[in-house]
Amino acid sequence: MKISSLGASIRTVYDVQSVFIDYSYRNAMHAISLPPAADAIDELLLGMRLAGLQYRRSAIGATSGLAFGNPPGRAQFHFLARGRLWLHAPDGTLISLQAGDAVLLPRGGPHAVLAAPDLPVREVPLFELARQANAPAPDLAGAVIFSCCMDLDLGGMQPLIDAMPTVLLTSELMTAAPEVGPLLAAMERESTTMRAGSSGILVRLAEVVAALIVRDWVANSASDATGWVGALHDPRLGRAIFGMHRDPGRNWTVATLAKEAGHSRSVFSQRFSRATGSTPLEYLTGLRMRLAVQQIGRAQQPVAAVAAQLGYGSLASFSRAFKRHTGVSPGTLR
Repeated sequence: MKISSLGASIRTVYDVQSVFIDYSYRNAMHAISLPPAADAIDELLLGMRLAGLQYRRSAIGATSGLAFGNPPGRAQFHFLARGRLWLHAPDGTLISLQAGDAVLLPRGGPHAVLAAPDLPVREVPLFELARQANAPAPDLAGAVIFSCCMDLDLGGMQPLIDAMPTVLLTSELMTAAPEVGPLLAAMERESTTMRAGSSGILVRLAEVVAALIVRDWVANSASDATGWVGALHDPRLGRAIFGMHRDPGRNWTVATLAKEAGHSRSVFSQRFSRATGSTPLEYLTGLRMRLAVQQIGRAQQPVAAVAAQLGYGSLASFSRAFKRHTGVSPGTLR
């Protein structure tokens, strides 16, 4: 495969912060006793956002392909509505895609979709929303693909992204989550009919499908999970991790976290550090700072209010911790 001119940018034509579940649901769920991994998945979906979306619908002929040069860190979602294509993943893997398949690349990176494995590709060009809205329906003789590039924001669960595979496929999801089938069927209809408002509907369907893909991966990774994901599935460590996520502003200490996990302090500290690569209090600080970035930068909450919510006794101590962790002062996010 010959890939040329990777790195083209796509103009942002749709920007939304999405919330899959109303946060008022959180308190009701906390009254229900769930295993730590289920608690973690609930927390994950409550905090999940897709922001800065760039999307396009493309027809790919039998002798062509498209190269996507989105930088690492920007997730990519593709849904193949018609035809058959090959995905050349960022790690060099070649994956066959059939009509109805959806893929999520949680860390993004340069990749391509092609009608055949060894075809040359063209870079994804800039496109205008007005031109997209008035474009004719795609040529159904070729493959039709809907693509989104986005910031995949998991809030306090952001470390999950680094633990995810390069590519996640819905074909591996159909048995465990049959509800994804009607969603993909709806995406197929919207991708090929070009009705008014279809792009906005496709983006929202993509959000839900992406959430199902992530949920399935977290829920079914227990058998071979290691590191941070393995810690979530560990009955004891998972309780401590979820406790921090449930109440990040609490005055947590190693002793209180060890009690949450049902371990002595020394055993808990060793097991936690071995599983996650950080000490319990380092993890807590990282969690607080990720939430602070989200609340100050995205939700535009006052810095002093965020500091108090996250358990800091003074604005000065919060600002020091924030700058030490992120390299910038909290005020720069506003």
